[in-house]
Amino acid sequence: MIRVFAALALLAVFPILLLVAVAIAIEDGMPVLFRQRRIGKDGISFELLKFRSMRHGMSGPALTQSRDRRITRVGYFIRRYKLDELPQLWNVLRGELSLIGPRAEVPGFVDLSNPLWRSTLSVKPGITGLATLVYRAEEDVLAQVGVPEQYYCAVLLPDKLRLNLAYSHRRNMRTDLMLLGLTVLFSISPRTHNSNRVRQMFLPGS
Repeated sequence: MIRVFAALALLAVFPILLLVAVAIAIEDGMPVLFRQRRIGKDGISFELLKFRSMRHGMSGPALTQSRDRRITRVGYFIRRYKLDELPQLWNVLRGELSLIGPRAEVPGFVDLSNPLWRSTLSVKPGITGLATLVYRAEEDVLAQVGVPEQYYCAVLLPDKLRLNLAYSHRRNMRTDLMLLGLTVLFSISPRTHNSNRVRQMFLPGS
């Protein structure tokens, strides 16, 4: 059922996919897609697809901060409205992602000896989820700290894992639909996003 939805969604957003691809190619050439190894269910890696939002050939830190000089003008736009995430519908179609689930991480941040990680990897990762919505503005948060990677590993990532685990015990069809609806809302209107409000909406008292 989820794969059927992904196929229909890809058809529905095809004009947007085409426009974004053309805009990327005009500004910074090919390729238009960014491919990265991520860790999925049961620790199995897969190739995640996104629209490329950074300048081709530029190296830099693994974590992206807002106002990163590597991000193109088109990249800023598609990242703000999360259009760069749309190619992940292909990952859903291939069975590597679900619509709702924990965010698939890069191998360097995954610790299989951590019980929170083992619980997280017991389910299929998703395009969106509670932790993904709570930390929708993660790049802005990282831009305000001295050592982004250290802060991410010590503060943000553990909180994401706890959010994923807590939501997994409470999720149902209604809450999943709410997450999908909010994901679309915040993509259309990023200014309506409020991290604390999202957290309290799904995990009252947390």
